[in-house]
Amino acid sequence: MPELPKKKVGIVSCSGEELAEGTVTRLAALKVLEQLRPADTVTICLPLFLAGGEGDRAFAKFYPTIAIDGCEKRCAARGTEMYSGKPAASIVVTELVAERGIGKPEGKRRLNAAGQQAVEATAGQIAGLVDELLHKHWNRTAGAVEELDVPVVQTPVQATCSCGSGIPVQDILVNGQTVTLIALPLIFQQLHEAGKPASPDLAKELLDTVQVYNPIPAGEESAYAAVLSSEYAAFCNQQGAVK
Repeated sequence: MPELPKKKVGIVSCSGEELAEGTVTRLAALKVLEQLRPADTVTICLPLFLAGGEGDRAFAKFYPTIAIDGCEKRCAARGTEMYSGKPAASIVVTELVAERGIGKPEGKRRLNAAGQQAVEATAGQIAGLVDELLHKHWNRTAGAVEELDVPVVQTPVQATCSCGSGIPVQDILVNGQTVTLIALPLIFQQLHEAGKPASPDLAKELLDTVQVYNPIPAGEESAYAAVLSSEYAAFCNQQGAVK
């Protein structure tokens, strides 16, 4: 089985600038990315995601994402669901503000007191959802995540982007349709390093491994297996004889 990068949670926030709530989403996401959960989160650029950013879409297919929207239009959540699948969790600032009894956020560049309070409340909810999605528990007394395999970062760090998260993808042509498969380059590499040559006998193992990370349409398994075998043979030719 390929060893993919450490599981993280993608944060995709609303890019709307006409409402103060849009500013709240971006500031709350940044607080989580740089201060509250820097080791466990990456940012997903919504405009790049919608424009076809391969790395961002691949990340959102493989890892859980949290969509933070400013209003009921839910542009971040809907965009994520349209291209990569339904977000693991979703937050709408206008709804959170109403639930918490916070005043209306105002100010696009400089938020008022209610807006700042909304940022803190939204960031706290995002951090809690990150812990739930990663099966971790936040110790409120110690102020740290329990059972971490990496140290808790207490000082701000630069937010990282999902497009640099190291999830490899590859396009293949199946029945005339271009399909993007997550982790395919890693699968090929590890099979090659394991000394497995391209052969008809390897087709099922290839298909089974690819299906761990990618949905294969019912009835198209044979077509996928044939293409995967051909692509792996080409990969082996480029890499040289297996060890």
